[in-house]
Amino acid sequence: MKKYFSLVLFAHSIFAMPFAMIGFFLGVTTTDKPFNWLLLVLVVLCMVFARNAAMAFNRYLDRNIDAKNPRTSMRDIPAGKISASSALTFVVINCLLFVATTAFINNLCLYLSPVALFVVLFYSYTKRFTALCHMVLGLGLALAPIGAYIAVTGQFGIVPVLYSFAVFFWSSGFDIIYALQDEGFDKEEKLHSIPAALGTKGALNLSVFLHVLSALCVITTLFFIPFTWIYYLGIAFFCGMLTYQHLLVKPNDISKVNKAFATTNGYASVVFALCFLIDALFRTHF
Repeated sequence: MKKYFSLVLFAHSIFAMPFAMIGFFLGVTTTDKPFNWLLLVLVVLCMVFARNAAMAFNRYLDRNIDAKNPRTSMRDIPAGKISASSALTFVVINCLLFVATTAFINNLCLYLSPVALFVVLFYSYTKRFTALCHMVLGLGLALAPIGAYIAVTGQFGIVPVLYSFAVFFWSSGFDIIYALQDEGFDKEEKLHSIPAALGTKGALNLSVFLHVLSALCVITTLFFIPFTWIYYLGIAFFCGMLTYQHLLVKPNDISKVNKAFATTNGYASVVFALCFLIDALFRTHF
């Protein structure tokens, strides 16, 4: 089990899971739908199964590329810790579990489950033909808040869509920063990425633009819900973390990419979600 947790980098669930919780409790607190513990567990399981499938499939598909790249050569499959066939079996099992779990939520989630799986799995192919691969990754993570909201309400809504756009721009932007580490390798192997296409400076400028859009999406939610000052603190912290990661990574110094990618964005999502949840508690109970 430890090997499979390593394969899918389970700790990286910290990016999308908090926004799934936002989508879930947004559905509970802004509609007449009651809180349901079983439904919450089903949503969390869907998140886990979808992400397991996506990450394992990425490792399976990229196993030969990872073996050539000094930065990734020690990943589980090229290092021989997990066989390619075992990883693919893990993908299939998680896909089946994801679809099966959505069947216990509602029909809309079940009908949309193949679409969600297509998006999160298709990402792994994209670096082979388009520099927009980061946006496809962002789209996959952006399904978290709207998916959780649909699980509760069985319908779409403006505010959860805004959160999905926020996640889309945010995660696309930080994935571009992460990809700076492989700019030279991508060019040598004729792989596509924003850093390989625009260079370090151009990639960072695009990442800044995407993060500005993410911040605007989060701020726009203020026009739809009467949030308290607690949520305002969450917005301030989230925007501060977006700014901070761009202070860490510069065109002439990308040595702090991992800190900007994992630590900063992890704090951004968790603290922002906590502020949303505490705000929701105060608005609905006090």
